[in-house]
Order: sequence, then C-alpha cells, then structure tokens
Amino acid sequence: MHTRTKKLLVLVMVAALVCTTTGFPAFAQDQTREGEGPSAEAMIADFLILRPLGFAAFLVGTVFFIASLPFSWPGGNAGEARHHLMEKPASFTFARPLGQVDY
Repeated sequence: MHTRTKKLLVLVMVAALVCTTTGFPAFAQDQTREGEGPSAEAMIADFLILRPLGFAAFLVGTVFFIASLPFSWPGGNAGEARHHLMEKPASFTFARPLGQVDY
C-alpha cells in the first residue's frame, strides 16, 4: 500500500509538471491586439500561477539581498543588487497589469 501511494504521488506530480510546462508557450504569444486586452484565461493563469511565483521570488530575493549586504555595500553595488533581487520581482508581481505576461 505504501509503494502504491508513492507511485500515485509521483504520477500526479509528473502530470502537473507536464501540464504547467506545456501551457506556458501559449502565454508567450502576443495578447495585445489592437483594441483588445489580455484574455480571461491569461488573467486567470497570471493570478493563480505567475503572481504567487513572483511573490515567492520577491521574498527569496529580499532574503538574498539582506544576506548579500555585507558584501555589496562595501563594493558599491548595493543599489544594483536591490534592483535585481527586489525591485524587478516586486514590479513583476505588483505593478504589472493582470494578464500582461510579456514583461
């Protein structure tokens, strides 16, 4: 019974991975035709998948920025580290219109 549960869990994880990776090229196409905004599907996927991932990237980047301060501040590139580790994920998560994936 224990190995059966493991096999089922692995199968579900592989199926989820395949489904999520095969769906992302659909978001890469140009969603903003003249007079049209992003589709409802793009907005839903952005809200359910990309925003949480962007928030996680922002949190992880913040931790790494704080950890790198003893090295980046004396080196004079603390602003650049802040930009790449905190500001980019924050703008991707909070400042971008919902459904606009071509960032």
